[in-house]
Amino acid sequence: MDFRHLQQFLVLADTLNFHRAAEKLHMSQPPLSVSIRKLEEMVGVPLFVRGRQGVQLTEAGLAALDEARRALFHAEQFRLAARAGAVGEGGTVRIGFVGSATHAILPRVLPLFRQRYPGVTVVLREATSIRIMQDLAEDALEVGIVRVPVAMGSRVRLAPLTTENFVLAVHNSHPLARRGRIRLADLADEPFIMYTATEAAGLRMAAINACQLRGFTPRIAQEAVQVQTLLSLVESGLGVALVPAGARRHPSPNVVTKTLADFPADASIGISLAWNPGAERSAARNLREVAAHAFRPKAAK
Repeated sequence: MDFRHLQQFLVLADTLNFHRAAEKLHMSQPPLSVSIRKLEEMVGVPLFVRGRQGVQLTEAGLAALDEARRALFHAEQFRLAARAGAVGEGGTVRIGFVGSATHAILPRVLPLFRQRYPGVTVVLREATSIRIMQDLAEDALEVGIVRVPVAMGSRVRLAPLTTENFVLAVHNSHPLARRGRIRLADLADEPFIMYTATEAAGLRMAAINACQLRGFTPRIAQEAVQVQTLLSLVESGLGVALVPAGARRHPSPNVVTKTLADFPADASIGISLAWNPGAERSAARNLREVAAHAFRPKAAK
């Protein structure tokens, strides 16, 4: 039995006339009669009564009618889902993202993607950049939005979305909070709240590198993973921190952020979109294209 048999059964049940049913099915009557008989042989009972009064459904045919309609409906849904998935208009895309992407990236990408591809289910997972890169390599995610610099495996690729510098975060009672011009070199004697080496290695490397380019190695007093946690520790008076400039969009009540006049140009950080080309699915490719368009320079749009 195949779905062609079900379609023929439903058309004949609707018309109760072999000639009209054959016309609707764009076939001749004899092959339709043969096909219906084969269907009845497969199910083991007559589905139609053929007589002088025309064609009528048997009790078995009436009982099977709704199930046949449901089966044909689900077969069509199966076909549509498969075709949508093949071109990235259906299915699921799993996105891993760092916390800071909720402010700068996701609001610009997700509404546009959902508008263009409403049939795709988006699953979001917040994690560290290192964890996201591992999940991409293991095919546990399709797309990652990560902080760079970040350690890369050979299977993962990066496309930059935003670039920014570190700024100084300092408690509002600290003498530096009242200074107009601050150089990175001015922080040589300050206790630093630093990113952990295990969970935020990229940001840690970038912050330490920036300090070393200005002639000192930061004296680390405390460590944390998330930017918001660093800001909370600064607010608690435990030290100063270098945080992404985007953190200024959500200031803490007792923390002042200051631009560093001598910040090294080659020590910038940013957010990139990460993916695994060897495992990329159509929906993930479409998301990557939407993100690239959303962050394309205005002159290029």
